[in-house]
Amino acid sequence: MKAVLMDGFGGVEVLRVGEAEKPVPKPDQVLVKVHASSISRPDLVQREGKYPPPPGDSEILGLEVAGTIEEVGSEVTGWKVGDRVMSLVGGGGYAEYAVAYGCHLIPVPDSMSFEEAACVCESYITAFHNVFVLGRFKDGETAIFHGGGGGVNTAAIQLAKALTPASRLIVTTHPDKEAKVKELGVDLTIDFTTTPDFSEIVKEWTAANTGKKGVDVILDHVGAKYLKPNMDSLAYAGRLVIIGVISGIKAELNLALMMVKRQEIIGSVLRSRPVPEKGEIVRMFTERALPAFADRRIVPIIEKVFPIEQVQDAHRMMEEDRHFGKIVLKIR
Repeated sequence: MKAVLMDGFGGVEVLRVGEAEKPVPKPDQVLVKVHASSISRPDLVQREGKYPPPPGDSEILGLEVAGTIEEVGSEVTGWKVGDRVMSLVGGGGYAEYAVAYGCHLIPVPDSMSFEEAACVCESYITAFHNVFVLGRFKDGETAIFHGGGGGVNTAAIQLAKALTPASRLIVTTHPDKEAKVKELGVDLTIDFTTTPDFSEIVKEWTAANTGKKGVDVILDHVGAKYLKPNMDSLAYAGRLVIIGVISGIKAELNLALMMVKRQEIIGSVLRSRPVPEKGEIVRMFTERALPAFADRRIVPIIEKVFPIEQVQDAHRMMEEDRHFGKIVLKIR
């Protein structure tokens, strides 16, 4: 089968399209004929040799797929050959065929294209699980989502607008993306290039607009650099969910203040979770969020669709942060 292969680790130049062995599904898996995948930030980190796949998963890049079922494992129920599906995968998305666990499959609504479906599982499930499950975000609360314009960020905004319409959203963003972020309906944008400590702005705005000083939930992929302003921006009983550490892994924390304000810090990753645990996350997402995709209240934001032969260009676009929303890789 055709797949994106790597000649060692490094920059985009290590990526090439070649031939790989077609995967064979286990009894609890299906074989998916992949129509589209997407580029995720972890793909770039894995390409650099810093994020190996979990044991047993494909070393081919790609953490989500959309396509049709080609073969059904003997232990999989509720699915048949030809079904349109999207799924999280531990690896292998950048290929004509990939295996996915039956409990990780989500039906692709008739209203969605495969290119749109290829955007859902990694970014939207990540946002859903961390904001609404771990972060316990409720309608009427206020949140900060960092990194306006990225796939998880735009997913979090869209999910919050659809599932918690009375919530209020603050987004830190680059000025080049501010206008598009505002179009998604956020209440306040903050330029992170000129305001590394955003806490005073957050406290002043929330005091004037929400009746409390600070926000209820923060979704953060920045890490060490943002720990202090994040904690300063949290209201009493606020929850900080950390899903990335691009600025570093070590920072000082005022434990006494965290205790007094009854704040929570929650660390989270999705890829390395056990299969049944991810299956339960997928089930919750399918039940609560999928209807919003089916009726087009949520439409995945796609910056560009690249054919698989242009995978280097797709990775380069993400590396240079020239995208808003998702970058899709069309396999067939």
